[in-house]
Amino acid sequence: MTLPTIDASKLTKTLTTAPKPLLDPKQLDFGKNFTDHMLCIRFTEEHGWEAPEIKPYGPLQIDPAAFVLNYSVETFEGMKAYRAADGTVNLFRPSKNMQRLATSSQRIMLPEFDQDQFLECIKELVRTDDRFVPDEHGYSLYIRPNFIGTEPNLNLKYSREALLYVYLSPVGPYFPRTVRLLANTDEVRAWPGGVGNFKLGGNYAPALRPTMDVVKRGYDQILWLLGDDHYVTEVGTMNFFIFWIDESGAKELVTAPLDGIILPGVTRDSLLELARQWGEFKVSERKVTMPEVVRAINENRLLEAFGAGTACVVCSVSTVLYNSTDYVVPVDPSNPDAVFGPVARRLRDELLDIQYAKKPSPWAVPV
Repeated sequence: MTLPTIDASKLTKTLTTAPKPLLDPKQLDFGKNFTDHMLCIRFTEEHGWEAPEIKPYGPLQIDPAAFVLNYSVETFEGMKAYRAADGTVNLFRPSKNMQRLATSSQRIMLPEFDQDQFLECIKELVRTDDRFVPDEHGYSLYIRPNFIGTEPNLNLKYSREALLYVYLSPVGPYFPRTVRLLANTDEVRAWPGGVGNFKLGGNYAPALRPTMDVVKRGYDQILWLLGDDHYVTEVGTMNFFIFWIDESGAKELVTAPLDGIILPGVTRDSLLELARQWGEFKVSERKVTMPEVVRAINENRLLEAFGAGTACVVCSVSTVLYNSTDYVVPVDPSNPDAVFGPVARRLRDELLDIQYAKKPSPWAVPV
């Protein structure tokens, strides 16, 4: 017998009787405010996927012995909905998020799901809470799909029960300024043969303490290094880009390769594709070490550096502390007050134009 898969046509909806007031966009702190409803879809190995349900946002009921609470059997995604000038709402390359969620969930033996049908359910949730999608440029509705193992069982096998759930949060700019980094030579985010290329909750919790230590020292994020050669991998929870003049004298935009350590970011992939479309400089995915970065700074070859991810989109780097020395990273020499370097700003503006449907693109998917 074939077990039921996710079927968006069977979605049921129970609307809240106590709608939340809308906040002024300027009051939106990232990830602290949530909309009226959430999407829940339960799975059991015996019966397959149940009918999707949109219901009022609220606490989940979960057994204390659930796999997610004991063994961190959990993966998640981060995506956004954007309101265009004509009032329509779009998602940005959502199939990429569905693919990554499926890949991550397979790594921790969560059940397969129909990506297209799940995405249709997410679209309906966004339509249900459409009024929470901000109107202002630079603001958006953050979408957080979660996939957790819920079977109450302490045997370390796999969870035969699971829950897909999604909630929404209206958000503003994540880093409305340049960021200061501390290159961590003592701790690592991911390693060869590990799970750094999967979006698992267990990858994030161990980074909390070192990140808070960095903040106490007056920096914003960690620049994660790996190995004796101090291979530059990621910055905080973002992919990291360098724009420089390489040792052959050519301009190059470079980011770490998808070598099993790096998370395959949707924003990362999009920026690489946009830069390649320009055809104005080399665009590379290759290993770069921190000593190479320092040498480029000392030789005035480093032009700018920035992080990229769904939350921040793009944020330029102004300082990196490495081996007890603060290195100044150029942002925009022509404007000392600039928040973005020229390449970072151009990439960001072009990406935002697509996300807010100012520039036609198949990457913008109507809700």
